[in-house]
Amino acid sequence: MSEFDMIDLENLIKDAPEREPDLPLPTLEEQKRIAAELKALEEKGELTPEILEKYFGGKTSH
Repeated sequence: MSEFDMIDLENLIKDAPEREPDLPLPTLEEQKRIAAELKALEEKGELTPEILEKYFGGKTSH
């Protein structure tokens, strides 16, 4: 890697927006409970973007 590449990388890192801290993953039991709850809501036609946002966050990549 050239000296220019290192300076470029340092600038990218310095200018990168701060990330939100990662949330700890729920336990396997909690994951199963959440999945069952979401599946039940989906079957009733009550699964909304707001509910999904509650569990998965509101930031989408597209």
